[in-house]
Amino acid sequence: MKLWRRAAGALKDQNSLLAISLSRQTWYRNSDLEAAIVKATNHDESYVDYRNAQRVFTWIRTSPVSLKPLIWALTTRMEKTRNWVVAIKGMMLMHGVFCCKTPAVQRIGRLPFDLSNFTDGHSKPSKMWGFNIFIRSYFSFLDQRSALFYVQQNQTEEPMVQELVKVKNLQYLLDMLLKIKPMADNMKEVLITEAMDCVIIEIYDVYSRICKGIARVLMGIYSAGKLEATMALKILHKAKVQGEDLALYFEFCRNFGVFNALEVPRVTQIPEADIKDLERIINGVPEAKSYKNVNDEDDNKAIVVKEDVAIVEEKGPNSRLKTIITDKWEIFEEDMNITYQGNHETSHFIATSSAENPPNYLPIVPVYQEQEIPDFICF
Repeated sequence: MKLWRRAAGALKDQNSLLAISLSRQTWYRNSDLEAAIVKATNHDESYVDYRNAQRVFTWIRTSPVSLKPLIWALTTRMEKTRNWVVAIKGMMLMHGVFCCKTPAVQRIGRLPFDLSNFTDGHSKPSKMWGFNIFIRSYFSFLDQRSALFYVQQNQTEEPMVQELVKVKNLQYLLDMLLKIKPMADNMKEVLITEAMDCVIIEIYDVYSRICKGIARVLMGIYSAGKLEATMALKILHKAKVQGEDLALYFEFCRNFGVFNALEVPRVTQIPEADIKDLERIINGVPEAKSYKNVNDEDDNKAIVVKEDVAIVEEKGPNSRLKTIITDKWEIFEEDMNITYQGNHETSHFIATSSAENPPNYLPIVPVYQEQEIPDFICF
């Protein structure tokens, strides 16, 4: 039965190639490109024609105008087929086109063909349900990936919001990737393993961009508002859940025999301190740049920090008092023996006194020359 299906599939491929050779070449049709697509998406489930797939990718990289003929030819083939082998090879080819990352590819948007309800028409549904689900999941990911990358080019939000939306979309794509896996016992096929290798590589790329995006968000979130902090907190909680899902997915892929899952990337754990910091921002705790004195008696004072100087400033209506704390020191050595240790950046002063001269006054007094006092602004 399998030999008969393979022979019938080879005959269909030959007929398609013959029809291409007899067709007239137009602005949206390229016979050489169409022939390469048919060969790359042939009916043989025992191997993948990487040679012709690379020819297609080379066309796209060197001649962006070839994208329209490629989309037309691949769409025609995908809409006609009811064979799971051709469908998976077609999606692997489309996945490879996305990886070319040319500007024209980024502008494709939603895929022009639809495999969301694909059903293999050459075997009993009881035997093919796993293949059907695999193809539908793979198509859904590719379709959403193409749509999201197109939308991101036209985003006009603030940089922080744009970064948060980008990470959120990547997490959505990662969820869709984790749904692509063989669920039936009869799916240990060479082609399924090859497709899973492509999926694993995409997971590495998406997860790496999620981690980099979260790192950029955390570096700038403390100067952001409540809305951004709320979005970031949801992203961090989602990242923790996805880290656990990734570990289970990679274990499943290793047991299935997916080669690219043998070297599992390190799953980044989100520090609890970052989550608590975001919760404090959301709950309205003041930022770290301005503080109130914790003592009730000092409620009318504020600490202002600028460079290497701190000022405790009275906030009363008639008060003009300031206490200035700085690392510029003037040392009075009367009746004192002072030993200096360390350099200017990490200075330590050790004062010693005798019984005749008890230390009933400060041996080191911080002072500022009048002309050195800068203007400070309270935050």
